[in-house]
Amino acid sequence: MQRTIFNLVAGLVLSFPVYSADEIVVYSERKEHLIKPLFEAYTAETGVPIRYITDNAALLIERIAAEGESTPADLLMTVDAGNLWQAKERGILAPVESELLEERVPAHLRDPDRQWFGLSQRARTIVYSSERVDPAELSDYAGLADPEWRGRVCLRTAQKVYNQSLVATLIERLGEPETEAIVEGWVANLAAPVFTSDTRLLEAIAAGQCDVGIVNTYYLGRLVKDDPDFPVRVFWANQDGAGVHVNISGAGVLRHADNAAGATRLLEWLAGPEAQADFAGLNLEYPVLEATQVDPVLEAWGDFEADPVNLEVAGRRQAQAVKLMDRAGYR
Repeated sequence: MQRTIFNLVAGLVLSFPVYSADEIVVYSERKEHLIKPLFEAYTAETGVPIRYITDNAALLIERIAAEGESTPADLLMTVDAGNLWQAKERGILAPVESELLEERVPAHLRDPDRQWFGLSQRARTIVYSSERVDPAELSDYAGLADPEWRGRVCLRTAQKVYNQSLVATLIERLGEPETEAIVEGWVANLAAPVFTSDTRLLEAIAAGQCDVGIVNTYYLGRLVKDDPDFPVRVFWANQDGAGVHVNISGAGVLRHADNAAGATRLLEWLAGPEAQADFAGLNLEYPVLEATQVDPVLEAWGDFEADPVNLEVAGRRQAQAVKLMDRAGYR
């Protein structure tokens, strides 16, 4: 198996085209339709070409590690801070000295050692049926473990990193025993087997299969864009406590980047006023730069307090979270 993976990665290295010295090369887990318009705008503004490939974060991290000093990539862009933490642990990222990034990206949305920076925020919160649930019944993530929600909860699979990061944050805030009791309660309250996607979970709530769930809000935003009467609403969890769990899409400059300076300038631009509305808005996410205009769908949901815990915890406690969810029967 290891030999197969090595051969695959080696083949990819050999097949990658040769790039010119002044351009920036990005390896991105973020989908092409979410980055191409921004990269084209940057090139139009600066004259600097950007080349990119897209793939799963784990595969990109393995590829960069295999390429070593010969990697053509300058920047790694992924979703979820847990993936960026893994990249840092593998030693493939480099610290970035940038006053602009430190001014624009809040401290809890960037690596304490400046090796990665958030570029958009992804709120993962409670959603509910507008036809069957009074929002006054809702409070926080732990509340969904209460007996009143027996047979009414839907969840996405624990194999998804988004849920692993949420549980990792709960462990950081509440400790392992209390978090395990919460997760066990979620499982006991399930109305159906776990779903493979947030979209399917939302559709199940709309269809009456369950009443509440936990999702990244941009999935609901897409459905509301297509159908403003879609019968599911957002509830901002934990507003009397730590705040809503947020994660990021973000990026880091690679340790062996040929154009580290260019990659840093691109990062600064993506975190700046020229790009933030589009970087977040293309996927109905929230900007990291304060006072940036958000999409009208998001604006209609109102403001919320986000958990200010540093997102490095999403990686640091990821393995602990996975084991806890498995013990609790959440798979």
